[in-house]
Amino acid sequence: MSNPPHEAPALSAHEDHAGWRAYFNRHMLICVFLGFTSGLPLFTLVYLVQAWLRSEGVNLKEIGLFALIQFPYTWKFIWAPLMDRYLPRLPGWRPGRRRGWMLVTQILVAGAIATLGFVSPRDAIWTVAALTALVAFFGASQDIAIDAYRRELLTDTQQGLGNAVHVNAYKIAALVPGSLALILSDHLPWSTVFIVTAVFMLPGMVMTLLVSEPEVHGAPPKNLRDAIVLPFREFILRDGWKGALFVLGFIFLYKLGDVMATTLSTSFFLDIGFSRTQIGVIAKTTAFGASLAGGIVGGVWLMKIGIGRGLWIFGLLQMVSTLGFAWLAQLGPASHALAVIYDFAVATGQGTTKMLSWVGIHWTVQLDPRLVALALVYGFETFATGLTLAAFTAYIASTTDPRYTATQFALFTSLASVPRTLASAASGYAVAEIGWFTYFIVCTALAVPGMLLLFRIAPWRTQS
Repeated sequence: MSNPPHEAPALSAHEDHAGWRAYFNRHMLICVFLGFTSGLPLFTLVYLVQAWLRSEGVNLKEIGLFALIQFPYTWKFIWAPLMDRYLPRLPGWRPGRRRGWMLVTQILVAGAIATLGFVSPRDAIWTVAALTALVAFFGASQDIAIDAYRRELLTDTQQGLGNAVHVNAYKIAALVPGSLALILSDHLPWSTVFIVTAVFMLPGMVMTLLVSEPEVHGAPPKNLRDAIVLPFREFILRDGWKGALFVLGFIFLYKLGDVMATTLSTSFFLDIGFSRTQIGVIAKTTAFGASLAGGIVGGVWLMKIGIGRGLWIFGLLQMVSTLGFAWLAQLGPASHALAVIYDFAVATGQGTTKMLSWVGIHWTVQLDPRLVALALVYGFETFATGLTLAAFTAYIASTTDPRYTATQFALFTSLASVPRTLASAASGYAVAEIGWFTYFIVCTALAVPGMLLLFRIAPWRTQS
């Protein structure tokens, strides 16, 4: 696997632990706090703002247009060079390039979120649009700084687990605007709800104040031109134009089949006969736990097998999990596979109707084999997604040069998000033409080009 000429900073002697301390240490704790802080603004836009607008009477067409406000997360590489070049200076405190930008953007995110609740969507929809755009811009800018800090903080060995911890904490942040804040909105005014949500930015701010600036590798860009030109020049000169195109092609293609398979998962489950309650209780609950488990298992495993082999193994598992959707699409009530699942459920005492009693409450439980199949397929798929995301994010981090981390990391993650946009736009048309079963076979096939590029990106025989 190609590596930049400058390696990540090594841990000091007292931090380079063996055994359990390789997994539970200060660096991983930092990743937890910063990952949570990184996810909060995006999920505020996705969940809380949407619920707020709808409850205030905004029509669905306008709410749909609000999704466009998230564009800074796709185009953040445009202003990332500014954050590589300039050091924010606060009165009486010079925190350094990474910590300074983290703290500035965290304060701005918290302020923008807290302000939202004091504006009425019915009376000032354009003001709301401006404020949500600021949340997105400041949130994407915070991601630039945090991604750069994390890349420079972790050693190459720690990249897999550290990025997995970050991604899992990022996902857990969704529980604040997507669950807690929605519950509070039934009992408190929206102004209070948004203030409470903004307060959850404080742990990240405290962590930013407590940590130290990572070691600087090489001189930072001397001017804005260098900040823009040098990161791209270094990336191209590293292995030539051909090598650069291989890397960019891999980043674009590796997760394409997986993203295509999952983008319409809820519609797929509804179409094959599952109710919204079954999807919410079985599929989504299973997916959340399996995704977190996949991220942690993937991160730990990467420390043992390396990023390159992780991309191979996890990528193959992801292809198998996508085929599981095709199997589920063909799973009819009379299928042999369903009979096997049912017989297993009966043999373990779970397939028959039972009366359960607990502290005087009685209810009946009957495990539907189709629900077991749903949980198995979607659980395995999201577990495999967690594995591949851990390896993929670690690969992107290891591909950046520490001198230009902010710009290169922002560019690569922006490119990786493009397939999600394409999938959302094209998936519905594809399913309408070829049906669900064939669609998932095509999704599996779309993963093959990215896997083939691994022969160039991370040859198995060269991995230690």
